[in-house]
Amino acid sequence: MMIDLPGGAYTLRAPVTWPVVERPAASRVVYAAAHVVADPLADNTPGSPAALDWDATLRFRRHLWSHGLRVADAMDTAQRNMGLDWAATRELIRQSAAEARPFGDPATLVACGAGTDHAPGAADLHTITAAYAEQLETVQSAGAGVIIMASRQLARVASGPQDYHQVYGKLFGLAQRPVILHWLGEMFDPQLAGYWGSPDVTAATESFLELIHAHAAMVDGVKVSLLDEEHEVRLRAALPEGVRLYTGDDFNYPSLIRSGSHALLGIFDAIAPAAAAALQALDAAEQAEDPAEATRNFALYDEIFAPTVPLSRKIFETPTFHYKTGIVFLAWLNGHQDAFAMVNGAQSARSLRHLAEVFRLADQAGLLTDQELAVRRMTALLAVNGR
Repeated sequence: MMIDLPGGAYTLRAPVTWPVVERPAASRVVYAAAHVVADPLADNTPGSPAALDWDATLRFRRHLWSHGLRVADAMDTAQRNMGLDWAATRELIRQSAAEARPFGDPATLVACGAGTDHAPGAADLHTITAAYAEQLETVQSAGAGVIIMASRQLARVASGPQDYHQVYGKLFGLAQRPVILHWLGEMFDPQLAGYWGSPDVTAATESFLELIHAHAAMVDGVKVSLLDEEHEVRLRAALPEGVRLYTGDDFNYPSLIRSGSHALLGIFDAIAPAAAAALQALDAAEQAEDPAEATRNFALYDEIFAPTVPLSRKIFETPTFHYKTGIVFLAWLNGHQDAFAMVNGAQSARSLRHLAEVFRLADQAGLLTDQELAVRRMTALLAVNGR
């Protein structure tokens, strides 16, 4: 099968049939940060309130659970701070947790972001803490696990590490069970520069570790999205026993997961079948008593993940915060939603050439699950854009 893409004709590879995953990975705790599906007939233009296609949004979460992945919801992949307003976020948290119940404990299967984005004008620590507390209560009342998101308002107001420690210390006191802390780098959100009290990553890391060690009993893990593999390995080694490092490195996830990180990744939204298969191979490798069998399964793990890395690096290329467009584009190509539409009009954030390259790399990774559908939809998009 061929398609005429910008840059020339492209011949698709032989289709891939991914194995059915019968159980979640045993060796790692893995979350896919899930996108939301916009209602294509609603006014989702920039600045308008978010209007979602709830059936498709929830169906996609079931797709992720069916591959043995947990869901991280209401996070930056769901366009928090980039079009998903608090009214839609609150409903997303409620519905996602409710949808998880037939699959198991919502607190295990879904963790949701609690932040301060509904209080953009918060100008002091008390107001910021109260905003966090409101969202924390929303997540806990829904029955989901809690991810404490990095706060633009706190980054703006805080005068140093002590202010972060004061706010987060109060949040630990409100949490009903251990939470995940989220360190999102400025490549994902420039307004989070200097988080944890310093623009110097070494100093910020010291502040972060001091907070975690002081409250280790209430920290399930830390989700780190700095795209710095060496820093993540050092941080992982410095965490208290029992506190997980959830990699958020969408460039280096295969080596980081293999070396011991757990995962909370936006790219797993797009590559769920491959990620599930790779994690099963990792389980088999780490559980194998025969060294030769372990070697074969480690090689399989590497083989499955290798072609997904160029795809991920393309989707997350600079400006990184527009990666959501590529994630939703692949969901559309694969039939998980009926339209290539996003809240805040974000489907226009990447160029046609960028999307064409995402199409090509997804095919090479075996991640166009219905090639005929994907070609029809890509051809239609090209036609709309004058190709």
